Amino acid sequence: MTATLVETEYQQESVFNDDIYDVTIIGGGPVGLFGAFYAGLRKMSVKIIDSLPELGGQLSALYPEKYVYDMPGFPRVLAGTLAQDMVEQAMRFEPAVCLGEMVLDFERNSDNSITLTTQKATHRTKTVIIATGAGAFSPKRLNAPGVEEFESAGVHYFVRNKSQFAGQRLLIVGGGDSAVDWAMNLEEIAESITLIHRRDKFRCHEESLDWLMNRSRVETLLWHELRNVTGNGRVTGATIYDNRTNEDKVLNVDSVLLNIGFSADLGPIKRWGLKLEGQHIPVTQYMQVHDENGNVIDGVYATGDISTYLGKLKLIATGCGEIATAVYHAKTVVDPAARFTQIHSSNMEL
Repeated sequence: MTATLVETEYQQESVFNDDIYDVTIIGGGPVGLFGAFYAGLRKMSVKIIDSLPELGGQLSALYPEKYVYDMPGFPRVLAGTLAQDMVEQAMRFEPAVCLGEMVLDFERNSDNSITLTTQKATHRTKTVIIATGAGAFSPKRLNAPGVEEFESAGVHYFVRNKSQFAGQRLLIVGGGDSAVDWAMNLEEIAESITLIHRRDKFRCHEESLDWLMNRSRVETLLWHELRNVTGNGRVTGATIYDNRTNEDKVLNVDSVLLNIGFSADLGPIKRWGLKLEGQHIPVTQYMQVHDENGNVIDGVYATGDISTYLGKLKLIATGCGEIATAVYHAKTVVDPAARFTQIHSSNMEL
């Protein structure tokens, strides 16, 4: 099955627009999109700023043809389809959209509004919600002979088009959700799949692991790592080895999919004067952020993968709940009279 992406109309804002918005959401992924929709329900003026050229975040940019299994209401849904549906939902209340812009800095103005500065423009807002995911992300590269040489000819870190693996002999390297999910997604079209993992413990959902080990036709080799990739113009083989015995095994493969994780970089966020914990922003129960001295910053929130708190669970569903909380409290900053009003779609006329 191939994701069908239907274009959704949205108006990109002119860089000369000097309006002050009720809330500006930094990040146009699924969490930011749901936040834009929920803020629209609360009759707030909304702006979305994202550094990517399209909305949808990683769902659109990295794996539009991968199935998502843990989104409420969907037994399974293609990531690209989910992204498109969330864009359509977010655009219901016509937020301003600014794509290809990275927020470099923000400062509090004398009237308590906030100015966000990007490489293209300045944006004024009453409140800010940071929903940038893990920040700028790049795949962890594997330093094995042949990997770099064949990156454009059979070695992959991302999958944007599943059909390229049709009828192929595929080697997947990794033991997390991405590796196992891609084995599940590609089993129906690949001629064969071998998955290798360097140890015997996986970092994936239990149901996915049960499928891999007990119900799939994927050959799974534990304690194995990639020695090298070989080919003639494009990939034709790979050598793997048992890291307990150092014994080699040569595989005839057409493609190698490396799913060994991502390196995240907060980029300019590190210079915003916020309290950080590694690559994350710690938040209160209201999703508020702190300055470097530990003081809560009024009207500034962080949600989704970039935020952290005790017991944090990184799911799209979790992030959607977090940003609804952030929007609710941002509304009370914009309109203090709304403090005692809880709003949900079932008591509104849409």
